[in-house]
Amino acid sequence: WLFDECYQAVGDLAETIAHVLPPGAQASDVGLAEWVERRLLPLRGRPEEEVAARMKAWWNELDTTGRFLLSKLVGGGFRVGVSKLLVQRALAGHSGVDAKRIAQRMMGYTDGKTMPTPERFQALVAQAQEGVADVQDLGQPYPFFLAHQLDAPPEVFAATLGPVDDWMVEWKYDGIRGQLVRRQGESWIWSRGEELVTDRFPEIVALSQALPDGTVLDGEIMVWKEDRPAAFSLLQQRIGRKTLTKKVLADAPVTFMAYDILEQDGRDIRALPQFERRTRLEALLAGMAFPVSPVEVDRSWQEFARRREQSRERGVEGFMLKRLDAAYGTGRTKADGLWWKWKIDPMTIDCVLIYAQAGHGRRASLYTDYTFAVWNRAPRDKAEADVVLEAIARKEPAQPGALQLVAFAKAYSGLTDEEFRKIDAIIRKTTLEKFGPVRSVKPSLVFELGFEGINRSPRHKSGIAVRFPRMLRIRLDKPLHEANTLQDLEMLMKA
Repeated sequence: WLFDECYQAVGDLAETIAHVLPPGAQASDVGLAEWVERRLLPLRGRPEEEVAARMKAWWNELDTTGRFLLSKLVGGGFRVGVSKLLVQRALAGHSGVDAKRIAQRMMGYTDGKTMPTPERFQALVAQAQEGVADVQDLGQPYPFFLAHQLDAPPEVFAATLGPVDDWMVEWKYDGIRGQLVRRQGESWIWSRGEELVTDRFPEIVALSQALPDGTVLDGEIMVWKEDRPAAFSLLQQRIGRKTLTKKVLADAPVTFMAYDILEQDGRDIRALPQFERRTRLEALLAGMAFPVSPVEVDRSWQEFARRREQSRERGVEGFMLKRLDAAYGTGRTKADGLWWKWKIDPMTIDCVLIYAQAGHGRRASLYTDYTFAVWNRAPRDKAEADVVLEAIARKEPAQPGALQLVAFAKAYSGLTDEEFRKIDAIIRKTTLEKFGPVRSVKPSLVFELGFEGINRSPRHKSGIAVRFPRMLRIRLDKPLHEANTLQDLEMLMKA
C-alpha cells in the first residue's frame, strides 16, 4: 500500500521507483549503447521472472537518475505522441521514397516481437533500385483507408454530401477489419492493428487458395451464422483460444466479407475510383465462396436514415458511405470527406459512480477512471434507496437478495478536463475506503453511459459486459434511485 500511495502522489511510475528504492550498492559506468543493445533488447520475449530479476539487479547498480532513465526506457516512457501520417511524411522527406510506399513498408514495422535493427530501418527507407526486395514480395499489406464518424442529421446530407447517387452505401459490419494478401502461392491475413493473424483463421486461408496471385482484398472478418453476422463477442472468444479445435471452428465459423480490392494481377489499383474497384471486385469474386458486401440502394438520404434504424436487428453498426469517384487513401484524412461511417446511436444507461482510480499521464493527479453500477432491481421509492446508500456509507456489506448497487462497467473517457476536475473534487470529499490506487466513494453521482454492444459475461459480477463504454454526460438532474437496473440491461440485450 505504501508504494501505491507514493505512486498516486508522484503520478509517474518510473520516478516513483527511482525515489523509493534504497541507494544502489555500486555505481555503473556502462554506456547507453551497452544498455540498449546488449541488455535491454535481448530481454524481449523473455519470461517475466527473468525480466524482474534482471531489473532488480540493474536498479542496484544505478543511482536515482539512472533508475529513472532505465525504467522509462523499459516502460516506453520516452515515446512521443506523433501521428503515423506525420512520421510517414517525415521519413519520405528524409529518404526521397514516396510516402505511400513508406506507409506500406511500415505495416507491422513496430511489432513488439521484432527487433529494431539498422538493417530494418535501411530497408524501410531504401530506394527501389538499391536491390532491396519489393514489399509486394513479402506478403506486405497496404495502409488501411479509414472513415470518419458522421454525426450530422440526415436533413443536411444533401447540402453537405451532395446527391445520394454520388455515394456507394454499405452496411457497416461489426467485426475485425482485415486485408487478405495473396501472392506467390501464399496467403497472409492482416488486421487493421497491423497484426498478422493468418493462423487464427484457417478457413479463410483455405478459401483464399482460389484467388489469383497478386490480389489484395480489404474486408471484414466476422463470425457468420444462420446467414447473418453473429455477435462480436463470439469472434472475441475465438480469438482468445490458443487451440482451434473442431468444436471452436464449428461454433464460431468465420468469413471474410470483401468490400474492396487494392491490388489486382500484382498491380496497385488504389488510385482507381471506388466504382471501378467495386466492379473489378465483383467480377473477380463471382462464383467464388467469398461473400461481397452488398451495395444498398435507396431514393434519398431520408430513406437511408429510416433503414439505418434496422441496424441492430441486422447485427450491424449502421452504414458506410463511400464516394463513387474516391481513390483508396491512406489513414484518416478528414479534409477529403471520401469515406464516412454513419453509425447508429449508442446504447445508453443511467448508472451510479461507486469506484474511482487516478488516471495516467497528464491526468495522473486526477481521479478519472470510474467504475459504474446499476440497481439489482428498481427501488420502490427514494426512501428504500436511501437505506442502501446509508449502509454503503457505513461500509456494511450488502445482504443476499436485498436491494443493492451492482458494478457492471468501467469508463475513463467522454468528459471535458473541467468536468473531470469537478468530479475529482467530489470523489476526494466522498471517499469511503482506499484499495491501493482505487477509492470507493459514497454514491452521489449519476452518469449517462454510452456503449456499442452488450453481452452476457460469466466473468463479471453483474453477468453482463458492455463494449466501448464511455461517459456521455453527468446527470445532475437525475436522483440516484432513478438510475437504471440490471433488468434494463437485460432488455437492451434482447433489443
